Amino acid sequence: MTETQWQFFTDFRRDFKEQCHQWNEAFAAELEPLQKAAASKDTPEYAVETGVVYNHALDEVTKDTDIKLIVIGDNPGKDEQLLCNQRYLVGQAGKIAAGFFSRNPELAIDFRKNTIILNKTPVHTAKTAHLRYLLKNGCSEITHLIQESQLWMAQKTAQLHQVLCSAPGSGGKNASDKNASSNEIKDGAGWAGCQLWLVGYAELKGRGLFLEYRNQLAKSYGIELTGEGQVDSAPQGFLPQWNQVMVFQHFSMNRFTIDLAEKLHEGKINSQLPLQEQLAVLGAFHRQEIFGC
Repeated sequence: MTETQWQFFTDFRRDFKEQCHQWNEAFAAELEPLQKAAASKDTPEYAVETGVVYNHALDEVTKDTDIKLIVIGDNPGKDEQLLCNQRYLVGQAGKIAAGFFSRNPELAIDFRKNTIILNKTPVHTAKTAHLRYLLKNGCSEITHLIQESQLWMAQKTAQLHQVLCSAPGSGGKNASDKNASSNEIKDGAGWAGCQLWLVGYAELKGRGLFLEYRNQLAKSYGIELTGEGQVDSAPQGFLPQWNQVMVFQHFSMNRFTIDLAEKLHEGKINSQLPLQEQLAVLGAFHRQEIFGC
């Protein structure tokens, strides 16, 4: 990272850790019984150890870490909230994700070393759908927490991505430089600067749980969405880093790779393209579906 990128990341990390601490201090006592009750009908009993989960894997990032992706999951599950973990995507979905990159060395990405993993909200539930139970049965403060945490994560993550989109080594040009060619940007960082992947988009549309996150994320790049999730306005000056935002199905149940295989079979993606470009086409396809642009 450049000095500017590193300083911004360390500020983000500090603020994120402190924000999770504050939310835990304020809401852990109210969250725990709700989180247990939400899981009681379809999840084996487990200990709720962390109500709002900070990703401690961020503490291992150094200035020399080569960050190529920001991956955004849904919210911390059973494994992620354990005191012995407190890390994101360490369950089965995370293992599938790590396996995908290890099987495709041409992408030159180590999922645990070259990726910043965040969530749409750090509020834990055993299953993402259980957030609906918290919204329905929790007090107004819990509802506000889930909404506020989405807005906070979307805005702060977008800001981090925009800074990390710069491409050191490309002659000072970066993803926000309109005079930089795509090849110059790719050559500078090996992965078009830094892409942001939203994985798991079912709850980003319709009456989904993460509409606040979706709308705030788009707004942070200069794009205003209507209530139906379609573009209301995208000023000519909207941030070009938006082109590095990709949307995919989740890694869980191998939906990510199944989706890619299906689009290749249907001819919606050219099978002759390198895998990196196939993923770019797929990510842009779903971005259009979710954001309308």
